[in-house]
Amino acid sequence: MEALAAVLHQPREPLRLETVEVLPPGPGEITVRMEAAGVCHSDLHVMKGDLAMRTPIILGHEGAGVVEEIGAGVRSVEPGDHVIPIWRMSCGRCEYCLGGRPALCDVGTAMRFTGLMPDGLTRFRSASGEPILHYAGVSTFSQRSTMPEAAAVKIPRTVSFEHAALIGCGVITGYGAVMHATRVLPGSSVAVVGCGGIGLNIVQTARLAGATTIVAVDRVASKLDYARRMGATHFVNAAEDDPVAAVKDITGGRGVEHAFEAIGVAEAIEQAYDMTRKGGVCVVVGIAPPTARARIDVNALVYAEKTLKGSIYGSTRPRLDLLTLIDLHGQGLIDLDSLLTRTYPLSQINEAYAALERGEVARSLVLPQQDPAPQAGIPS
Repeated sequence: MEALAAVLHQPREPLRLETVEVLPPGPGEITVRMEAAGVCHSDLHVMKGDLAMRTPIILGHEGAGVVEEIGAGVRSVEPGDHVIPIWRMSCGRCEYCLGGRPALCDVGTAMRFTGLMPDGLTRFRSASGEPILHYAGVSTFSQRSTMPEAAAVKIPRTVSFEHAALIGCGVITGYGAVMHATRVLPGSSVAVVGCGGIGLNIVQTARLAGATTIVAVDRVASKLDYARRMGATHFVNAAEDDPVAAVKDITGGRGVEHAFEAIGVAEAIEQAYDMTRKGGVCVVVGIAPPTARARIDVNALVYAEKTLKGSIYGSTRPRLDLLTLIDLHGQGLIDLDSLLTRTYPLSQINEAYAALERGEVARSLVLPQQDPAPQAGIPS
C-alpha cells in the first residue's frame, strides 16, 4: 500500500513529503494507520545531525492510530483496534524485561540505532523501490507504518488520538521520571530544568505526587507560563538569573530533594546536579549529543551523598504505564489539553519543527490523515 511520509534524506535538510510503499505485515507484525504524531525534540536531534542515524529514514516515535492489518500469529490486537506505538519495543524475555526495565531491552535498542526491523530488513520502499529506514521501530511520520506487534499497546476507543499521542512519549517519560526513576513523596521539593514537553510533564506529575515546592527553570518566558498551568510553584528565568543560586534561595540555601534535567545540555545537567541538596537525587532525562560531557563535583557526590542517575522512557513499563496514564487523565488528574498548543497536517511538519525550535509551543502534533491521497514527489 502507499502512504505519504515525511522522509529525512540528509541531516540539516528539511523533511520531504513523499509517497512511499508500506509493505504488509509479516508474522508477528501489524500495520497501523497513523492518526496523530508528536513533534518531539528527539526527532529534531536526528534532523540536526546531533544524533547520528543512517538515511533515508522516516522519523516520528510518538503517535496513535488504528490497526489496519495484522500478520500471522498476532494475538494482542485486531484490525480496527486503537493503539499507541511503543518507541522502545522490548522482547519480554531478557533479563531487563523480566527485571521490570523494558526500555533497556537490547531488541529495542538495536531497532533504534540500526533503523531496521528485528529481521534486519525494512518495511518501507521509496517510489524507485529503494529501502527506507524506520525510526525507533515505529516511524509515526507516515500515514501508515508496519511495526512489530510488541511495539503497540491497545487502548480504549474512547481516548482521542490527540490525547493518546501525547501520552506516548512526553507524558509517560515525565511521569516515569518522577514515579519510577526517583520517588517524589508528598511535601518534597523539586526543580525541573527545561520546561518543554517532557519537563512540563515532570512538573505536573510532581504536583500529582504531592510535591509542595516545584521550581520551573527555563530560558524562555512562555515555557515558564506553561509550567505555571501544570502546577509549578516557583519560576526561574535562566536567561536572567543564575538558576542554581535562585533555586537555593527558594529552598533556604539547601537545594531541592529532586532535580530533573529535561533538555540534554551539559551545562543544564551540571546546574541540576548543583541545585540538588544533600541526600538528594538528580535525574537526567534529556537526550544530549554523543560528545556531550558534564563536569560533576565528585566530592559532593560522596560527602553529600547525592545520587546522579539517567532515565530513558521515564524508566517505565510502557504496556502498563500507558494505560495507567489514560486512567489518570480520565479521572482529571493528568492534564493533556493544556499541553497541546497546535496541530498541523503532515505536509506542514517543517513549520511545526520551526515553531518548536522558537519555543512557541508546549507540545504540537501532526495529523497525517489531514493530507490528501498520496502523490509522488511532493516537497514539504
